[in-house]
Amino acid sequence: MNKPNSIILGAITSACLSVSSLSALPPELSQTTFTSPGLTPSPACLSAHPNGDIFVGVDMCGSLGKGPGKGKIVRLRDTDNDGVADEHTIFATLDNPRGLIAVGDKVYVIYTIWKDEKTFGAMHLGVLEDKNKDGKADGPPKILVSDISCKTHNQSRGADHTTNGMRMAIDGWIYIAVGDYGMHEAKGTDGTVLTMLGGGIVRVRPDGSELEIYTHGLRNIYDVAIDPLMNIYTRGNTNDGGGWNVRFIHNIQTAKYGYPMLFKNFTDEIIPALVDVGGGSGTGSMFFQEPGWPEKYNNVPLMGDWGLSKVLIHRVTPDGATFTQKQEDYLTTNRFTDIDVDASGRLYTAAWAGAGFKGSAKEGHIERIVPKDWKYTAAPKFKELADDALISLLRSDSATVRLHTQQEILNRKLDTATAVLAIAADSSASIESRVAAIFTYAQLLGEKANTGLASLTNDTKVREFALRALADRKPLSNKAPIEPFLTGLQDKNPRVQAVAAIGLGRIGRADTAKALLSVAIPPAPMKASTQKGHQGGPHATPHSAVVIPHLAVQSLVSLNATEACLAAIDSPSQDGALWALRLMHDPKAVDGLISKLNNSNDKNLQNKILTALARLYHKEEPYDGSWWWFTRPDTHGPYYKAIKWSESDKIEEVYRAHWNKADAAQKAFLASNADKHRMNLSGIGKAPPAKTAKKSNKGQVGKTAIEDVMIALDKMKGNPKAGKKALASLACAACHNINPSDPVKGPDFNHIGSLLSKEQIAEAIIKPAATIADSWVTVTMNDGTPHMGTLISKNDNEVVVNNIAGISAKLNAADVKSIEKQTSSIMGPGLANELSLQQFVDMVSYLHSLK
Repeated sequence: MNKPNSIILGAITSACLSVSSLSALPPELSQTTFTSPGLTPSPACLSAHPNGDIFVGVDMCGSLGKGPGKGKIVRLRDTDNDGVADEHTIFATLDNPRGLIAVGDKVYVIYTIWKDEKTFGAMHLGVLEDKNKDGKADGPPKILVSDISCKTHNQSRGADHTTNGMRMAIDGWIYIAVGDYGMHEAKGTDGTVLTMLGGGIVRVRPDGSELEIYTHGLRNIYDVAIDPLMNIYTRGNTNDGGGWNVRFIHNIQTAKYGYPMLFKNFTDEIIPALVDVGGGSGTGSMFFQEPGWPEKYNNVPLMGDWGLSKVLIHRVTPDGATFTQKQEDYLTTNRFTDIDVDASGRLYTAAWAGAGFKGSAKEGHIERIVPKDWKYTAAPKFKELADDALISLLRSDSATVRLHTQQEILNRKLDTATAVLAIAADSSASIESRVAAIFTYAQLLGEKANTGLASLTNDTKVREFALRALADRKPLSNKAPIEPFLTGLQDKNPRVQAVAAIGLGRIGRADTAKALLSVAIPPAPMKASTQKGHQGGPHATPHSAVVIPHLAVQSLVSLNATEACLAAIDSPSQDGALWALRLMHDPKAVDGLISKLNNSNDKNLQNKILTALARLYHKEEPYDGSWWWFTRPDTHGPYYKAIKWSESDKIEEVYRAHWNKADAAQKAFLASNADKHRMNLSGIGKAPPAKTAKKSNKGQVGKTAIEDVMIALDKMKGNPKAGKKALASLACAACHNINPSDPVKGPDFNHIGSLLSKEQIAEAIIKPAATIADSWVTVTMNDGTPHMGTLISKNDNEVVVNNIAGISAKLNAADVKSIEKQTSSIMGPGLANELSLQQFVDMVSYLHSLK
């Protein structure tokens, strides 16, 4: 490449960074390039087998590409432990591998079936086996859960909001990150059918049975991080432009997190996120607990972000039944996608690099990271160990070792339960080992474990986990003793209270409703946090006081405890009872509320009941999988597609009767209440908005998700001549060379089309901070003087850098202390926001023509 081309945008996007451009690391760690792009291009996911085999899901469709024949799973080995893969096999060929778990002889995979370039078949969770250990799957995947993401959206748009990563937890469940495409009639091996509108976490047993929703109301998660004590964390993925930034969430079973219907206007009904950290694109994640690593990088959730090209640590501090957090940078990896660790303590990260939105056969790689003083220790050979030696590994300090020890114990199906229970009861063992033993014991014996688990509820250190294990499996939970849960509701430990409230809902006994109502009393509404780092409102401000009431209400709804809640309206549990009742679309609930309304002279109570009735006036239309809310959904709530039901007319009649006899102040309340709940009652509150004339296209770019801009780039025809005019209307010429005769200032546009695709150019404009040019540097002299600008040339004698005005500084190489790529851009992220999509497409077409 000639000299002028070498500074064209420097490589304006991370797409042009070389594979040798490894992660930026803390000084205590070291890394190697484990694979090259030719071996693992477009790595969407990875899983480390405990023995060090690395399985990489190659998906050359990316987030917006389509069609068959572009995916595979590659198995990698580092036989000499030097940090570079020296053996590989194509383990399986399948479309869109989006999540992997390698355990024993099995590899669980989320994948798709494309019938042809235009016809999407389905997305499934399946399992592959390699019983002959030749590094290749013995056959196609056995389907465990069919249709785990909606067909319509995957076909029409691509995979950017689909179902993605998954983890196996120490309780033996597989937890799956479902993007906000949701799922329609997903089906497990036992016939369980599940539909979910929007995003959340679902879980399933490793044999495909007992499929269920774990949490709901997440925007677009890519993965889950699960710690040894069953805390689950997610980092959202956002490009919607609607103020819905990346949120770090502690996911608690049965909880609702509110996207998009509740988080803005019904925040008191959700469990808020721990923090809103602004823009980004959350991807792979894990909880890291491995011996031999520096303490400050151990026992932490590691949360990846593709948009920021980073892995971040969220340091969590207990706060009631949940946490507060503090985020900090950890690793910088070029377009990070996934992360995992083997049983020897080797950390692996996947870098999408410049593979773009539709994947690439030339970009993407895997890195291996270890402490600088790390020495290789072989992982245990679980299958070869005697029973006693195997069981003792539940005491390991490694989360990876404990999990795979458990799986081997379960595979043997031997009478090891007594020895496992002994570890669970051993107060000298670590809490992580005791928890691993509790869930191993529960899985070994099923309902026969209840006596042993019930005895462990007397131990305050493990009470929470024994209760969780007792109610963990719904088909078995009705055999669980009820007394430990009732006692647990009043425990001093709020985490025990939370598990007890959840467990009672799972056990399903209606006679426990009164106990749940006693803890369902909601706290005062949360105000927006002023804490540094919080960019959202109450929906992203930790609120530990709401957790127990929220979980109790979810269990009351699950129990359909209508009569108990109606009776509690006349008790101190009134507010919790009304919270639960407004979620119960049951004629008995409506009739009971109307009766209470008519028999009360308490204006405050009447208004609370009218609020509940307003909420019950509509219900959510059953989701049929045919539509999606796209990247800028309506966030008003409380329903997305509200429909009337059998009791709507009755509710309207009562509401109008109160309106007709209300004074001005009461009418103001009723109108506001009707508007908030979108009752759309003629003459009460605001009329539904009329359809307006077609809006101007101006400013479309600033209001459109980057994925939708990329889709427009494909569908719309660009006019380079018009694009030149659009470019001239922006401030680009102040920093970039547009004409060949211009002095070099910022990265050069003259030959950009010969280096970058249209997609890469578009991304660099929309997300400049994520696509810093290699040539955009700070040269620091020995005396501390900085020179910032574009690196023109360097050799043993001289370093030349041009500042933003195009003025050259010719520096003596001997006087240069360092040359570092800048980590921020002076180009604002909203530079093209005022353009229409057509203007933007024209401008990109013009820039791409400069070759």
